[in-house]
This record gives sequence, structure tokens and C-alpha cells, in this order.
Amino acid sequence: MSDASVHEGGCLCGQVRYSFTGDPLLVALCHCTHCRKQGGAPLSLICAVADEAYSERGETRIYEDRGESGAAVYRHFCATCGSPIRSMAAVLPGLTIVKAGTLDTPDQWPPVLEAYCDSALNWMPPITDQRFARSNIGE
Repeated sequence: MSDASVHEGGCLCGQVRYSFTGDPLLVALCHCTHCRKQGGAPLSLICAVADEAYSERGETRIYEDRGESGAAVYRHFCATCGSPIRSMAAVLPGLTIVKAGTLDTPDQWPPVLEAYCDSALNWMPPITDQRFARSNIGE
């Protein structure tokens, strides 16, 4: 993929659509309990992109969560269907964390690491070679 590529995604009902340009800065799996509860799944596929590369249309609501540092994590979700779209963490200024399962083509980048593995469900096998007990990016 070239840096000029545009990648698109959206929510279940189609009311929220987003895009970002270029490849993600990071693609990871998150096993934290907050991502698990937000997505209703054993883990969350996420990709980090620069704020300026991301654009969105449609109405989202925001739930103000707290990361393990105590800093705010703003979890954006579709106001109509509830699909999680992205997160903005105060400890990661300038980055948008896209819920990559909402991409139109979510399988184009394999995850390179797993975070919060100490919260992983005990029956979940390792998926990547890089596994971190907590966060590796400052949350």
C-alpha cells in the first residue's frame, strides 16, 4: 500500500463513515477489559493513525472512559447502532485509535503485537510474537 492510499470503514447501520490516508502507524490486538466490554468480543483489533490523516462523517456519541493511567480515553461510537468507531486517549495526543474491525477491508494489515495480555481470556492462544502484559504505548 502506498502512503496515498485511502482506507474506509463505518458502523453497522451506515450512519457513520470514516476514512484515513496512508497505512496505519501501528496495528495491534488489545485484550484489555474495556475494549472487550466495548466491543463484546474477546479482544479488539485496533490501528493507530495520525489525527490529521483521519476524517469522519455522521453522528457519534462519546463515552469518557479512563485508562489504567487514570487519563481520559474518549470512546466514540455510532449514536444509532452503537458500533465502536474510534478512541482518543489523552496519553496519546495526535493519534486516533481506529476500531479496525469496522474497516471495509479489516484484513489488509496483520497485527504486529498484543497489549494487555494479562487480561486475555485464558483460552485465547497467542496470535503474535510480540506480547505485552500491559500497554506498550503509554496508556
